[in-house]
Amino acid sequence: MFSEQIIGSDEMQKKVLKLDSKDNVLIALTDLRKGEQVSFNSQTYTLESDVPAKHKFATEDLAAGARIIMYGVLVGKAMEPIRRTRNIHHEAAAFQEKMDEYRWTPPDASRWKQREFLGYRRSDGQVGTRNYWIVVPLVFCENRNIAVLKQAFEEELGFAAPQVYRRQVAELARLYADGSTEEIKTRELTGETARPQRSRVFENVDGVRFLLHDGGCGGTREDSNNLCGLIAGYIHHPNVAGATVLSLGCQHAQIGILRGELRKRNPNFDKPLVIVEQQQSGTEAAMLTEAIRNTFLGLMEANRCQRTPAPLSSLCVGLKCGGSDGFSGLSANPAIGHTADVLAALGGRTILSEFPELCGVEQELINRSKHKEVADRFIHLMKSYAARAKAVGSGFEMNPSPGNMRDGLLTDAMKSAGAAKKGGSSPVTAVLDYPEYSTEPGLNLQCTPGNDVECVTAQVGAGASVVLFTTGLGTPTGNPIAPVVKVATNSGLAQRMGDIIDIDTGGIVSGEKTIQQIGEEILEFVIQTASGEACTKAEGKGQEDFIPWKRGISL
Repeated sequence: MFSEQIIGSDEMQKKVLKLDSKDNVLIALTDLRKGEQVSFNSQTYTLESDVPAKHKFATEDLAAGARIIMYGVLVGKAMEPIRRTRNIHHEAAAFQEKMDEYRWTPPDASRWKQREFLGYRRSDGQVGTRNYWIVVPLVFCENRNIAVLKQAFEEELGFAAPQVYRRQVAELARLYADGSTEEIKTRELTGETARPQRSRVFENVDGVRFLLHDGGCGGTREDSNNLCGLIAGYIHHPNVAGATVLSLGCQHAQIGILRGELRKRNPNFDKPLVIVEQQQSGTEAAMLTEAIRNTFLGLMEANRCQRTPAPLSSLCVGLKCGGSDGFSGLSANPAIGHTADVLAALGGRTILSEFPELCGVEQELINRSKHKEVADRFIHLMKSYAARAKAVGSGFEMNPSPGNMRDGLLTDAMKSAGAAKKGGSSPVTAVLDYPEYSTEPGLNLQCTPGNDVECVTAQVGAGASVVLFTTGLGTPTGNPIAPVVKVATNSGLAQRMGDIIDIDTGGIVSGEKTIQQIGEEILEFVIQTASGEACTKAEGKGQEDFIPWKRGISL
């Protein structure tokens, strides 16, 4: 795999980059034009076509069927004699069981050993970065009632977001009513006249979060059982003080299944839990009134929680990428990989998911597994997932999106080689099937799709109290209960979409900073975020995405 010394060297000041000595492609760091001469390591190449930034060109003539090597691993195969690397299709190396012990030299984490964050301690020993109450249906039939509760609680308890766009529509409606129809085309619409928000009733509660979904019945029993496990993970999560669950009564996702999943995660579960079932309550009004009264009582209890110091080993950080580009594996992904390694050295937990985006790097992760049992479980879950995808006429090779390919990620193996950098180099200590909960310190692999929201939803359901989300193209993904930190792979994105980006790693591409430097800056931001001192852009915008995974049909 490529050296961080190369990434931080003067080579980054040039126009191209080679990630590993075994690679037979170079990556363009800026737009290169046909006929341009490019020098690298005493070799000069004359380009036969334009090569946009983030794309690659071959360093030698490649016959049809030749192997494309990048990051030191197989990422594709030439479809015809290569003149430019768009002429390739997915090809990944085979993998086998773990054979050798993995030796890891952790980064120097001495400066962090005495550091703490201010978090919410729960009775089971977990420490949260936020203090939420959640309201969730066991079945989609209750979504309307969840929406009724959302309006009531958010508006009356002071949690509602400022109604900027509602006021814009109201202003246009006033102009229309006054007959000023031409002014509608030119009237400047801003949020500057926002009325002051209602003060919060519960100062120590960060909010009430309402999770909507379309599951719980009508699908497979596997999906409804997994939904119960996912919801149990959210209720058990350290960022959650208590929960209200609405059930219809006749659905597949039964209350008893949910309680069983809670016992799996904590046999001594003692958080406030309000469960109401519509078919047992009589009228809808009776059910909602009961839910409101008992939820309010639970919020009174949750409001007694206060932040106290906790070691960084109490953190669990999700590692995710979405809207990836050709720089993802060069800048943002290895940067949060370094953050993950420091956390592993401190005894914290990290979660690397997106199994379709680990295709091609399986052997490295197998070899890094702490025990053979861990490696064997990873092999089993990868093969099972791949078989499910094939069974519905799909496959991991179909994972890259049009946006990925336009920005230089042409095959799933190429995308995976860069995506795996998010996991750093520490040993793999556990492998989780969906929707299991993480407990083992170190790097956990979790079986999920690459789909942004499904993956983040799953990572948080497994205990991630902060999520680091890298992006090269930009994405607004957030989560209802865990702060999602957006990390840009390039400075152009950070400037263009600054309203959704928290951290810019473009300094790595320009050579101004090293992976280690930015990785440590990211850790500092994680500590501030975990302590409630920093609010992510996704939180500020109220981006609270929640999509349970319907097993086997997402990539």
